[in-house]
Amino acid sequence: MAKVYFSKTITPEKVLEMYELLGVTLEGKVAVKLHSGEKGNQNFLGPDFWRPVINHVGGTVVECNTAYEGSRNVTSRHLQTMKEHGWSEHFDVDIMDGEGPDLQLLIPGGKVIQKNFVGKNLTNYDSLLVLSHFKGHPMGGFGGAIKQLSIGIASSYGKAYIHGGGDAKLSFGGEHDSFLESMADAASSVARRFAGRAVYINVMKNLSVDCDCCAVAEDPCMADIGVLASLDPIALDHACLDLVYAATDDPGQKHMLERIESRNGVHTIEAAAALGFGERTYELVEIE
Repeated sequence: MAKVYFSKTITPEKVLEMYELLGVTLEGKVAVKLHSGEKGNQNFLGPDFWRPVINHVGGTVVECNTAYEGSRNVTSRHLQTMKEHGWSEHFDVDIMDGEGPDLQLLIPGGKVIQKNFVGKNLTNYDSLLVLSHFKGHPMGGFGGAIKQLSIGIASSYGKAYIHGGGDAKLSFGGEHDSFLESMADAASSVARRFAGRAVYINVMKNLSVDCDCCAVAEDPCMADIGVLASLDPIALDHACLDLVYAATDDPGQKHMLERIESRNGVHTIEAAAALGFGERTYELVEIE
């Protein structure tokens, strides 16, 4: 059974402590996948919050261009946004699909897609640290570790390919559950590439129903919950969902659950578990 460490304390120092609790040293060149924040978004977790753990692993902050119009869909604008948000001031930054061609990862057991298009610079890294701001999402219902592994590491083309269930021309017009299943398929290819060389941390703070990809996002509707860390991205996301469901005294819970359930968000976890690169069952280890 996967272990998921959980603390109600949300500080940069606690994030580093949670990483160290996992007892894994990420070797070689470490890719740090996080959400750099769309220009205008007020909820994303910035460089000051993540700095201790990124400095500890000596990682490079990696991103890929978006598949929608905004401040991060073209490499030059994306780099400018990374600068404005302070990432390139404090860390090495790599837009992994800044130059093509994309790297194709095969998914022989994929339910919907059998290949995943990711930024070609992924080949430059030996280990992976996935730092996720857990929150709602307009399309996926929620965003956590699985979304970071899939949409987050997919190239701009790859994002459209996942959304379209294998047809990039459909993009955001693809069938919804096929999109969720494609996210799981894509995530499996990255998780397996870094098997034994990846750590996953989710922070349940600034809990808006909207993603950090939204330039105009709703303010948080729920109280902060905590920091969670695991070697299993599926167990980690499932634990976060369970904590949302457990927050029955939070007046914003109903709004968050409406977003998650109306988008069938749990299906991403179901599809991911069926692929076998993690499990839904877990042991929650609470620390102060």
